[in-house]
Amino acid sequence: MMLTQLFSALRQHAPVIVAGVLLASAAGLYAQQSNPATPMAPKAYPNKPVHLVVTFPPGGGTDLLARKLAAQLERKWGQSWIVENRPGASGNIGARWVASAPADGYTLLMVNSSFAINPGVFDALEFDPKLDFTAVANVAYVPSVFVTAPQSDVHTMADALQLAQSAEGVHFASCGNGTPQHLAGGLLQGLGASNLLHVPYKGCGPALTDVMAGQVTLGIVTLSSASALIEAGRLRALAVTSPQRHHTLPQVPSVAQALGQQYELDQWHGVLAPAGTPVEVVEKLNNTINEIVAQTPIRTDLEALGYTLTAQPAREFQDIVWRDIDRFMALTDTMGLRAQ
Repeated sequence: MMLTQLFSALRQHAPVIVAGVLLASAAGLYAQQSNPATPMAPKAYPNKPVHLVVTFPPGGGTDLLARKLAAQLERKWGQSWIVENRPGASGNIGARWVASAPADGYTLLMVNSSFAINPGVFDALEFDPKLDFTAVANVAYVPSVFVTAPQSDVHTMADALQLAQSAEGVHFASCGNGTPQHLAGGLLQGLGASNLLHVPYKGCGPALTDVMAGQVTLGIVTLSSASALIEAGRLRALAVTSPQRHHTLPQVPSVAQALGQQYELDQWHGVLAPAGTPVEVVEKLNNTINEIVAQTPIRTDLEALGYTLTAQPAREFQDIVWRDIDRFMALTDTMGLRAQ
C-alpha cells in the first residue's frame, strides 16, 4: 500500500520535480560561468607566451622599442613575451607572417611608418595592410632631421630650399630608397624644391659619413642616428620633420616653422594584430601599453634616445595608419617611387 501511494504521489508532482531539477541545473551552470576558477570559464589573456614580430633586424630603433615594451609586458603579466626579428623586403616578410597568424592575440607585429609606405612602393604585398590588420597601440614617434656639414654654406632650411630651387640643385642623402627619410625629401620637393636630388644609402650611418665629409650637401636621417653627432658639432641641424620642435633639439625649428609652410613626417612606431583579434584582447593590450609608456622610468629612458612617447585609443592609431597609407601612396606616386 505504501509503495502504491508513493508512485501516485510521484505521478501527481512530476512537473514540479522536473522543474526543480532543471532550475538547479541552470543555477549550477550559471555558477560555473560566473566563477573564473571553473574549467568552463574562458581562459584569461595571456595564458601562454606572446610573440612580438619585428620587421627589421636586431639593433635598430623599432627592435629597441619592441624589446623594451616586451620586457615591461612580461614583468606586468608574468607571461613570456618573445621578440622575433623577421626582416626583409622593407618589412613585408614579417608583416605577411603575422597577417596569416591566428587572430588570438598571441602573434603581434611591431612596425614603424614604413608599413604605411610599402603599399605605394610594392606592387604585390600578398596581404592587405588595411583589411588584414587591426591597430593595437601607437607607442612612440621619432622625427627625421635635415643636416649638413659644419663647413657647409647651408645654414638654414631657407638656404637649403633656395639651393634646391636653383639651376645647379642640391643632393641629399637618405637612409635608403622608400624610407621615411626618402619621403621627407619628396615632401620638400612638393614645396618647390624641384631640383632636390636623391642619393640613397644602405642605412643612416653611411649617409651621415658622406654628409660629414662634404661628399653630399644635405642629409635626411633619423634623429636618433644624428643627435650625438649634432651635439658634438660634427653636423649642423637645419630642421626636424615633426610638426613642432623636438625636446632633444629645442634650438632647431621644425621644417614647417622654418619655412612657414605645412610639412610633417613624424615616424610612428606601433603594434598591430591580425584582423579579427577579439576586441577585449585589443583593449587589454592597448590599456596596458598606454599605462607602461606613461611610467617615468621607461619614458625618461626612451625620450633621451629621441622618442616622443604617446598613448591613444586603438581606434585613433588605426586612423593614423590608414591615413598614412593613403597619404604615402599619393606621395610615392608623385615621386614615381617603385620597388625595383
